[in-house]
Amino acid sequence: MLKRHSRDPAVLPRLLITLLGIALLLPSIRLSELDLSVLLASDSQREMGNFVAAFWPPAHGAEFLQMLLDATLQTLAIATAGMALALLVGVPAGLLASRALSLSAASRGGRQSVLGQALRWPVRGLLIFLRSVPEIVWALLFVRAVGLGPTAGVLAIAITYAGMLGKVYAEIFESVDQRPMHALLQSGSGRLAAFVYGILPSAAAELTSYTVYRWECAIRASVVMGFVGAGGLGQQIDLSMRMFAGGEVASMLLTFLLLVLLADQLSSLLRGRLA
Repeated sequence: MLKRHSRDPAVLPRLLITLLGIALLLPSIRLSELDLSVLLASDSQREMGNFVAAFWPPAHGAEFLQMLLDATLQTLAIATAGMALALLVGVPAGLLASRALSLSAASRGGRQSVLGQALRWPVRGLLIFLRSVPEIVWALLFVRAVGLGPTAGVLAIAITYAGMLGKVYAEIFESVDQRPMHALLQSGSGRLAAFVYGILPSAAAELTSYTVYRWECAIRASVVMGFVGAGGLGQQIDLSMRMFAGGEVASMLLTFLLLVLLADQLSSLLRGRLA
């Protein structure tokens, strides 16, 4: 039997958190009308089996593969262009929303000036608004504004991901060791130099990892937005499913899997270089 002084002091808080999680989970299951028994019904299993069986063999005709290549390149272009536009907004917004480069925080032990707060709160409010609307909703709006095609997907990703990047970047800037940056500020360095030499080296790996992850999410989002006419693989998957061409859908899903693996390997490579 464990002695009193050898027991984990965090046992009780962990138990309370577990019980709270279970208490929240039960009404969530009821409100979501989750019924896993439906998957065990014979009709459901037969329909799922027929649907999956239609995926084999994957389509591999020359004309289809050329179309698949064009759609894949378009999907990558949508995700990359959307991320580039999002970075143009997210990076400066993250700097403005962060307390990391506050001169008052560096000189007065963490107290924030009224002017700094007056600037940060509107920026944070803008970032909340940008990321609160799902990209599929922005895509529907831009499809009506600019018509069918990849432009709607690029703009939708740019707006939503600018809010996400700005918010997380601000948190990353604040989570790293602030002492090098504060020393630079107190010695008379400019804020940009303090950021580049005091914050960026410590945050580079985490920033890169999150940015590549968001690029991967942008690829997935561009596929989803294709179902509302934003181009790319998603639009082709929608057309193939409407025509019950399971082999074509299987080939496009395999291509999508390769894209996600590519993004994962790219993230690992960049994090290894920056570590």
